[in-house]
Amino acid sequence: MKTQKSYIPKKLERAWIEVDASAAPLGRVATKIANFLRGKHKRDFTPHLDCGDFVVAVNAGKMQITGRKVQQKVYHHYSGYPGGLRTKNLRNILAERPEEVLRRAVFNMVDDNKLRKTAMRRLKIVADGKHEFKIDKKA
Repeated sequence: MKTQKSYIPKKLERAWIEVDASAAPLGRVATKIANFLRGKHKRDFTPHLDCGDFVVAVNAGKMQITGRKVQQKVYHHYSGYPGGLRTKNLRNILAERPEEVLRRAVFNMVDDNKLRKTAMRRLKIVADGKHEFKIDKKA
């Protein structure tokens, strides 16, 4: 019986990647960011290792949201107590903190395992186009 070998990279190099959030609809941008955070774009991707890059998402305030999601999409938060269900629609969250919408979308697309917390720490979201991060490449 043949055994399968997994490749473990000798040295992890993390790049800084800038993604324009206004270039595509919310889901497409979130998918791209999630793949960069996990490292799936790299040749030496290993599922059980955290080998992703830093991602800076700019122009989060100008995100494209298609269809009637602005009126219809609802976010729920439940405190655990009776009557503790809080709901907000997408329009209210976009008005208050537009970067939170992108952060939640990416959070739900990254694998739900021990690596998600550290991957999400490498995500930096900027509401406009100005930031002070050193960027290696733009995606």
